[in-house]
Amino acid sequence: MNKNQSLTRKYKRKPTKVRPVGFQPEIVLFNKPFDVLCQFTDDQNRKTLKDFIAVKDVYAAGRLDRDSEGLLLLTNDGKLQHKLANPSQKTDKTYWAQVEGAATEADIAPLRAGVELKDGLTKPAKVDIMAEPNIWPRIPAIRERAAIPTTWLKITIQEGKNRQVRRMTAHIGFPTLRLIRYSIGQWTLEGINNGEYKRINHG
Repeated sequence: MNKNQSLTRKYKRKPTKVRPVGFQPEIVLFNKPFDVLCQFTDDQNRKTLKDFIAVKDVYAAGRLDRDSEGLLLLTNDGKLQHKLANPSQKTDKTYWAQVEGAATEADIAPLRAGVELKDGLTKPAKVDIMAEPNIWPRIPAIRERAAIPTTWLKITIQEGKNRQVRRMTAHIGFPTLRLIRYSIGQWTLEGINNGEYKRINHG
């Protein structure tokens, strides 16, 4: 190899990935009902995203448990999907959790510091006691015990451990009865009825 060939190889630019001509980045914000799977197919005939979303070629950025409700973001933009699903990108995710028991500021303080779960210590969360939100009724309704009050908590985390919020509240002695994801980053549930979605083109 001569000197010129060496220089050519050294400074040769790597090919840049380009999106297909006509590619339109899109976001779908879906208010997921209780008991719906975060996938488009299921061999057990359970409710899936296909029963609610008539948009092709979009995929969920992260997941939401079958027994949880609220905001699910789907997109055809792989970079955005990776960013929102990757804990290292530190995207805030805010949940409204209805827990069993009358939680106080002292009770929720450990969540703000981080609690030790089976898969490790959680990062400090933003946690506040909140008024009961004006939201849709869950079907079926949660099982409340007449003699035991419930408390609504607003919890913001950036991680994505399996069933993390439920395990966090259980750890401090307040099992989660109902869990709703209100926001992911800049996107929220505002203006989206349960079981409906909103399309947002971006780019």
